Amino acid sequence: MKLLITTFFTLLLGFAGSSYVKWWRSAAEQGDVDAQYNLGIMYNNGQGVPENKAEAVNWYRLAA
Repeated sequence: MKLLITTFFTLLLGFAGSSYVKWWRSAAEQGDVDAQYNLGIMYNNGQGVPENKAEAVNWYRLAA
């Protein structure tokens, strides 16, 4: 089941592309902790954005 959810999330990012990332970024910049954490995951894994571990850590820290 976890693989199915991960696959769906990856496909969603592939189809929605930058608009999906823009939505998460907008929510994260407004202080939404879940969005900050999810943006960290996206940067950590390179999903919808270029893989960037430093940027991922920044978003994880904000979420904490």
